[in-house]
Amino acid sequence: MTGRLPGRVQETPTNLINTPYSSGCRARLVCLNPFHGFPPPCQPVSSVHELTLAGYDFRSRILDNAPDQCHLLHVLADKYEQLRALLRSCGPCLVAYSGGVDSAFLACVAHNVLGDKSLAVIADSPSLPRRELVEALAIARQFHFPVRVVQTAEFENPEYLANPANRCYFCKHELFSLLAPLAKAEGFVVIVYGENASDIGDYRPGAQAAAQFQVRAPLKEVGLTKTEIRQLSGELGLPTADKPQMACLSSRIPHGEPVTEKKLGMIEQAENFLRDLGFYDVRVRHHELRVSSVQSPVPGNNAPLGPRHLPLITHLARIEVGLDELPRFLENGNFTRVAQALKQIGYRHVTLDLEGYRRGSTNDVNRLSASQVTGSTPADGKPGT
Repeated sequence: MTGRLPGRVQETPTNLINTPYSSGCRARLVCLNPFHGFPPPCQPVSSVHELTLAGYDFRSRILDNAPDQCHLLHVLADKYEQLRALLRSCGPCLVAYSGGVDSAFLACVAHNVLGDKSLAVIADSPSLPRRELVEALAIARQFHFPVRVVQTAEFENPEYLANPANRCYFCKHELFSLLAPLAKAEGFVVIVYGENASDIGDYRPGAQAAAQFQVRAPLKEVGLTKTEIRQLSGELGLPTADKPQMACLSSRIPHGEPVTEKKLGMIEQAENFLRDLGFYDVRVRHHELRVSSVQSPVPGNNAPLGPRHLPLITHLARIEVGLDELPRFLENGNFTRVAQALKQIGYRHVTLDLEGYRRGSTNDVNRLSASQVTGSTPADGKPGT
């Protein structure tokens, strides 16, 4: 560290990162991590963030011929500074942490700004894959921010297990009902979570629970989108910068079909198998299939006329992978290996969704159903299409 001052931009090749827009304006983004290369990461530091355009300070010089892309870089740096200022103004805070793209970025920046006055808290339950828990804790160790694991009890709530369209509300309500007394007992003034500006308009029942507990969403408040969070995460060196979208395992079960620990165990094993094969965007949607086993009545037992139908439940896996990964799924016998593995896990039928992975496909069904039943626009403001 000789000759280097924390919090000051060092204009070295490691701190100058070519942006996707460099071909249009030769813009370079000086690393938004002011402690890039300084151990330990995410330590509290004062920050100086600059954008350079062909060697000129973008903040102090407005070039008439600067392309719009360069302006976007300026906006991104401003949002990052707004986030830091917002967290600083919040004071001591608890961060609802999952190890995903948004919460990892939020936890890291909060620790950068607040130091030991921030604490990341991760909720552990059967809906959290074991690999995700391990990775979340590893990120906290790598970036030196404190983390605590709490056990949530949403699986003791019949309303959650019934898997209604607002299932996420009961999950978040359980989490925040644990975090609120924890924050009060340990002197944390605010609870924050990782909802971002890209979530606006999506169907997110968990936001209702957040509002009830006055939980804030700093990423959304400063207008940071998922894409921008990934870019900034890369600048901070977070491994989550290119992490695929994740959601709890219960989200793989269609609303109205009950959530059980057995189902979640099957889903987790199946998705682990697919990821071990190298697939990036992966969802195994778990569907119940009800079939009837027909038994004829036994004569002389006063049985009702006609056969008896005994419902049997089997399981179907509907696999979603990224559209660009579909060809590889069908190559080199991968589909056969996947089918065999998932049948050993307990699936009776294994199918591939030809539309590929898409976020919130269950939400699309909910919006369509709501519009058909009520003839109106659903509560999230999106028309049922």
